[in-house]
Amino acid sequence: MKALHFGAGNIGRGFIGKLLSDSGIHVTFADVNDTVIDLLNQQQAYDVKIVSEQASKIEKVVPVDGINSKNSEQIIEKFNQVDLVTTAVGPNVLTIISSTLAKALEIRFAGGNQHYLNIIACENMVRGTSFLKQKVLEHLDPQYHTALEQYVGFVDSAVDRIVPPVVPNADNPLLVTVEEFSEWIVDQTQFKGEIPQIAGMELTDNLMAFVERKLFTLNTGHAVTAYLGKLKGYHLIREAIEDDAIKQQVRSVMQESGAVLIKRYAFEQEKHFAYIEKILKRFANPYLPDDVDRVGREPIRKLSPNDRLVKPLNGTLEYGLPNATLAKAVAAALCYRNESDPQAVELQAYIADNGVLQAIRHYTGLGESAVVDAIVANYQQLS
Repeated sequence: MKALHFGAGNIGRGFIGKLLSDSGIHVTFADVNDTVIDLLNQQQAYDVKIVSEQASKIEKVVPVDGINSKNSEQIIEKFNQVDLVTTAVGPNVLTIISSTLAKALEIRFAGGNQHYLNIIACENMVRGTSFLKQKVLEHLDPQYHTALEQYVGFVDSAVDRIVPPVVPNADNPLLVTVEEFSEWIVDQTQFKGEIPQIAGMELTDNLMAFVERKLFTLNTGHAVTAYLGKLKGYHLIREAIEDDAIKQQVRSVMQESGAVLIKRYAFEQEKHFAYIEKILKRFANPYLPDDVDRVGREPIRKLSPNDRLVKPLNGTLEYGLPNATLAKAVAAALCYRNESDPQAVELQAYIADNGVLQAIRHYTGLGESAVVDAIVANYQQLS
């Protein structure tokens, strides 16, 4: 089996690309970074450093190669040769690559290629592959829509692995560092043809339970650690979570969001709270020097109604559950300042011009309510 993977960054190489290669799948990376692509083609391999709380080890990923994703002719040619397409490019780039995917699919269908193809967007977003499919359909010639439904599976997934940026190693420039824990859960009902056997890829027929578990727990906790840590002057996630006051607030936030999951999906409370404790330990991993500004970046996206702060908060309102620390978490995000992050700059400018109450309405979609009053009160205290 052969796979084309869009995104040769740390997550692409350290997570998805490695799992594919470990299962005997030849991976071709597509990326705009010519330096990385050239190195992949020269070396046909790269190293992944896997770190746990106690130790680390290096594993080699081989064989691999690469193509520049701006080279549409090479992308189209590769599309006719692979059985699986994956992405780790970020939500915004899915829209950018969708037109290239549509053109490649048109040529694939026009050439009579009736082999099944499955596409999995491994992004930090809810139903990212379904989003990509809609973008592809906007560009795809309508005469091929039936073929797409028949031969191409757009498979939604939930991904979880912390892959922090590290200082490049001059002697080993493709080396990427990842945590030992990883989770890749896919919707088994969306595949076309035979489901590929990939070690580390878990199948489910109830993906949303796992999507929201990750969003409401890891993503929520990670963001809150960053925003509270930033307010206290910490630079690293590990430093922030080692602050007992922050740790307790992050735990409380994840327990409040977890109560929504327990109500919605009948999760066992004891098991879910154990999952929360495992995540707190992951944040404290001394071998993962993750920066609070990397985790806290793009606060406007993280404050949107379907993301990691407001969506679980809305869940507490839906089920009549406690939400005091979630309200404080939203307030902490509204306080986030980072001059190198355009969204943080925009957010602070909007608050300065319109006030925090209007900012809450504008960015979170929350209407007048007691929880909005609580967010405003927390904001005033934190700022």
